[in-house]
Amino acid sequence: MIVFFYLFALISLILALGVLVFKNPIHSALSLVGTFFCLAAIYVMLNAEFVAVIQVLVYAGAIMVLFLFVLMLLSTKDNDQYALKLNVSRGLAVAITGVLMIQVLTAFMDPTLRFGEPGAYPVERIQEIGSIALIGQLLFTEFVLPFEVISILLLVAVIGAVIIAKRRVP
Repeated sequence: MIVFFYLFALISLILALGVLVFKNPIHSALSLVGTFFCLAAIYVMLNAEFVAVIQVLVYAGAIMVLFLFVLMLLSTKDNDQYALKLNVSRGLAVAITGVLMIQVLTAFMDPTLRFGEPGAYPVERIQEIGSIALIGQLLFTEFVLPFEVISILLLVAVIGAVIIAKRRVP
């Protein structure tokens, strides 16, 4: 099982680097979709099937379709004007990524950081209640206010998008 984890983690890292390296934005977006699917596979291995399904439906499905739609609407013919800026940005991104990777690897080598203290919902309690039931219970009891605020914000965003779209239509 650990072999599959490392396999999906490696594929996910390669695809994430593809998001940065590919010059064509469509290829970058498709590479990001592959990264989302690899993360969903890792969630399945962690027995978080609900989170994996939501990962695929929300991110790989809805958000990436929207992202690809926007990319296709935008003109990608004028990519040459950004060529000089990418060299400096790419070097800075590689340097920052290297520093972050060194910090993460150093943290993983410290044996005291391997396992934290169990929280309010240890694995035994999650298996007893069920992860989907527990998410629903927490969502509609402890986190009902943030859930409702987010739903109102999304409703306002949809209404704003409809109003903007209606103005542009002759």
